[in-house]
Amino acid sequence: MSDIVIRVENLGKRYRIGERERYLALRDVLTRAISAPARLFRTRKPSSPNGDPTHIWALKDVSFEIRQGEVVGIIGRNGAGKTTLLKILARVSKPTTGHAEVRGRMGSLLEVGTGFHPELTGRENTFLNGAILGMSKKEITRKFDEIVAFAEIEKFIDTPVKHYSSGMQVRLAFAVAAHLDAEILLVDEVLAVGDAVFQRKCTGKIGQVARGGRTVLFVSHSMAAISSLCRRALLLHAGATVRDGPTGEVVAAYMEANTNLSGEVAWDAADRTANNGRVHLVRARILGERGVGADVEIDRPVTLEMDFEVFTELNVCSSIHVLDKYGVCAFVSGTPNRLLRPGLYRDSYHFPANLFNDGPYSVTLFLLTETTRVEIMVEQAISFTVNESRGRGEYLGVMIGCVRPQLEVSHTSLSATEGERNEGGDSVRRIGHSLTGRD
Repeated sequence: MSDIVIRVENLGKRYRIGERERYLALRDVLTRAISAPARLFRTRKPSSPNGDPTHIWALKDVSFEIRQGEVVGIIGRNGAGKTTLLKILARVSKPTTGHAEVRGRMGSLLEVGTGFHPELTGRENTFLNGAILGMSKKEITRKFDEIVAFAEIEKFIDTPVKHYSSGMQVRLAFAVAAHLDAEILLVDEVLAVGDAVFQRKCTGKIGQVARGGRTVLFVSHSMAAISSLCRRALLLHAGATVRDGPTGEVVAAYMEANTNLSGEVAWDAADRTANNGRVHLVRARILGERGVGADVEIDRPVTLEMDFEVFTELNVCSSIHVLDKYGVCAFVSGTPNRLLRPGLYRDSYHFPANLFNDGPYSVTLFLLTETTRVEIMVEQAISFTVNESRGRGEYLGVMIGCVRPQLEVSHTSLSATEGERNEGGDSVRRIGHSLTGRD
């Protein structure tokens, strides 16, 4: 018997742009039913190869297979078709072309909280939401205490949901869905809601489900979560599958395609993403020993310069988030809060030599006031690539990690006697990075 639990062949979904489906009365339904046989003999107009401007393909010719127990990440930019794909697999939406075959009981976390009634209590909504997800009353009763404990709302379980905060509602909704005993679990961006503690709890629960041998399709914009939970990933772009393979390779391709590989970027005053009328991010650039450029040597220092303008007297600080090729934040740095008068300013961030690993990096830029209020944020505004230059000895493999600092390491021979350690100059020495080949 085949262990393939999801098979998708030539799947397509088309939507009409800017037009609502008209209301159908009973007579319209009866008329359509009577005329259905006649419509089979009508000649249909072939679709234009250049596309119909009144329609959009959210998915087009998507095909893949998923085996039992696989944990597959689905990534792509907003509008790539990720949620549409999961909705078709969950039987929420019907495909326009192709078909999807699913074998096994399925649970979906597509829109956390769907079906909650504000007038019902948390207890009542737990049973209602569980029933919507396909759980029996006996199953919900058996898992009720576990669900409430996971959501951490024991004190308010008999309070109407309309008095819950949005975070409490999300926690309860996720707890119900996560405790569904499904063979296949569809998860759509649930880690984008809730506080940091809850997000870590969600990640742990999804990891627990994955380790239990169940099949998981996981949609997220968090490349760190995708990389840690999934061994395989699908990359969607404009409704089509452009990459399918090991998670590391697919995430690297996605990050590279969506990274601005430029050593210098400027924003004019009309760009609202960089100018809010209080501060204006004017320019950013990577400056190495050879001048401005996106390529730097691993054993050479590099500087990132941020030019910005302040229009009124403000307490301003800048900050940077340095991301590796997988979108994982390598580190964060920033300036102190300073009272600045109107004018043009430059903050220069100096990175020492032998800090970065080889490979591409991107930098998200921030301008903040009063330390915590974000005035301007430009994601992955500028990028650079660190090139290998120092020797590794005989090792030719990939060096893991976001950074790769060259540390000073003390080396002592523990087998020598105390006198030999004190007298012998060779038994105690300082060396650089173990792979540099230098003493």
